[in-house]
Amino acid sequence: MTTATSITANGWTGFLGRELSLREVQCVLGIASGQTSKELARELGVQPDSIKKRVLSATTKLGVTRRAQLVAVSMQKGLISPVATTLALLLTLNTVIGDDVALRIRRGGNGGERKIETRVATQRAECAIAVA
Repeated sequence: MTTATSITANGWTGFLGRELSLREVQCVLGIASGQTSKELARELGVQPDSIKKRVLSATTKLGVTRRAQLVAVSMQKGLISPVATTLALLLTLNTVIGDDVALRIRRGGNGGERKIETRVATQRAECAIAVA
């Protein structure tokens, strides 16, 4: 039997087995994507009151009172992350590790010499770290 360690929904990834249960993570992902309790209940096939109870449980576990705080604290603790962050990190690692010809800029130098300058990978890494 294989158990998943993460779920992806609406452009967000949630990580299981940390502080929140599966349904609580699903609720936090829905809130992060801007869904209301009714929309989320319809998507998950449960009653809106069930969603409200799961959100209350998640806010209690994380010690927050508002839905926006729930998303922010979940991101800080690494319980959820935008999929774009993961993609940016993978692209940054690819540029650092690999020697991709498409990422090089060729410019003519003095006396006909050709210098190969790579694009500033550190800026990409800093941006990816800042987003993470």
